[in-house]
Amino acid sequence: MCGIVGYVGHREATPILLEGLRRLEYRGYDSAGLAVAHRGRLRVTKAAVRVAGLRDLVGTPTQATSGIAHTRWATHGEPTDANAHPHTDTSGRIAVVHNGIIENSERLRAELTANGVTFTSDTDTEALAHLIAAALAAGAASLEDAVRTTLRRVEGAYGLVVLDARKPGELVAARNGSPLVIGVGEDETLVASDVAALVRHTQRVVYLEDGELATLTATDFRTSTRDARTIDKEPTTVELTAEDYDLGNWSDFMHKEIHEQPAAVSRALLGRLDDQFATARLGGIEVTARDVHAIRRVKFLGCGSAYYAAQLGAGLMEELARLPADAEPASEFRYRNPVIDSDTLFIAVSQSGETLDTLAAVRELERKGGRLLGVVNVVGSALARACGNGIFLHAGPEVAVASTKAVTNMAVSFAMLGLLFGRVRDLSFADGQRIVEGLRALPGQIAEVLDAEPEIAEVAKRYADAQHMFFTGRVRGWPVAREGAQKLKEISYLHAEAYQASELKHGPLALIDKSMPTVAVIPGDELVAKNIATVEEIKARGGPVIAVTSADLPDGLADAVIRVPRTELELNPILLTLPLQLFAYHVALTLGRDIDKPRNLAKSVTVE
Repeated sequence: MCGIVGYVGHREATPILLEGLRRLEYRGYDSAGLAVAHRGRLRVTKAAVRVAGLRDLVGTPTQATSGIAHTRWATHGEPTDANAHPHTDTSGRIAVVHNGIIENSERLRAELTANGVTFTSDTDTEALAHLIAAALAAGAASLEDAVRTTLRRVEGAYGLVVLDARKPGELVAARNGSPLVIGVGEDETLVASDVAALVRHTQRVVYLEDGELATLTATDFRTSTRDARTIDKEPTTVELTAEDYDLGNWSDFMHKEIHEQPAAVSRALLGRLDDQFATARLGGIEVTARDVHAIRRVKFLGCGSAYYAAQLGAGLMEELARLPADAEPASEFRYRNPVIDSDTLFIAVSQSGETLDTLAAVRELERKGGRLLGVVNVVGSALARACGNGIFLHAGPEVAVASTKAVTNMAVSFAMLGLLFGRVRDLSFADGQRIVEGLRALPGQIAEVLDAEPEIAEVAKRYADAQHMFFTGRVRGWPVAREGAQKLKEISYLHAEAYQASELKHGPLALIDKSMPTVAVIPGDELVAKNIATVEEIKARGGPVIAVTSADLPDGLADAVIRVPRTELELNPILLTLPLQLFAYHVALTLGRDIDKPRNLAKSVTVE
């Protein structure tokens, strides 16, 4: 969740560290800090502030050419100056920044306290700094050896970087469950929790795997395992630049990314639609026609918006391929001792590719021999490497915490996967052609929906003072309603609940009154009449209704109507999701929320 940046080189470290933290602000955080090594001492600046506030606190930078920096999302201890990272040992020699959770930290803290150590924070991380310092005092041959000795005693997840004031020419990094990537520049080396902090300086990167350590100097890096076995890693080149993460003339990243969706979907479709056989070509998946026939069930796993997109994907798989399919939160999957069958295909979905709960589910599947496919937006991410094969989303960098274009590209990718499987099984050539043409038309139709933003904004402003909202949908509209409620909760902080439209009368209808608006998702399918009946039930009890639809509704049925273009019925949910992004955005804008960085949330959730 948090952001890590480390630098060792020939340039002044502080500006590079601050710029790196600014690039990682989208990950969500509540405090920030940095430490540089200068003249044999650490200079630490940290507080419960934004990165801009940290920049002010730093004041005049030193000439230090190595340092580490961090943006913290609180787990152990409240967001305070004392709990902000970096954390140091008692002597002020060792500084540590850390993402993740040390599960046995209380035991380690108790042991250190018994040995006379006084803690200055409530964090689990501070114990690491004291343990590393103790290992050095006990005769560890190097900082790397001291870190390795410490990690043998640690239980839990971590991505950490360590700085020794007495050896400012090197940094030591280690990973277990929380991402770290090394950037290899000219006479300088960087490390960060995301390539976004690196691409301004270099496009040559090395990804650390779980259980690996790295020692970085200005001119080199070396990697090894926790048991000191050397690993040879060659840098790869990422096709990203600093401009990919720039805001440009937009007021915020979420608005920018909503409007990037026509281009993002075009990239996702490029070269993947096959007119000759009315199917899709997905080169990243290693599934033959024989494999498809051997699959008897498909299970989608994801968290948050990825889970709701996965639910939409399950519906597409059933409709197009006639394969039983469902979706489950990855965060719950491994805790219920799931049955893993050889004829079930598991599809793990994550925008960042670093979501800890999804990675844990994948590891459980690997352990039990499950058949895996990954769907990610970040090349080289942990999930991409763990699954080995899968679908790359091509959404481009997504900075806002609330996912928009990545979710849309997930849905489009699932439609192509369903089409591919369907054409191998029993989807006719004519139906395949129909879906291919429907997919090809999506970018233009998405642009058409976005052109209606002024009208959607007016509806949002009209209902922004509501304290609670319902979102309803049936079958194809159900995952759309869930994602719509999620977006509204995430960025506006309004209480929103999604219900299957048929379930309203089984309890929730008791809450309907004039102060409870309902957003009714109504695809233009065979269930329009059923959805109209639900709206009538709500209206009969005085509830305002906002209809989001591709259908022709009776005049006066809803208090506000947001229309999307007609498309193939199976693809309808993709277009219906888009107005709900804009609706949530403009509610949040009206309420003055910090849209890109909603409270308590992070872009990449790398803790349980």
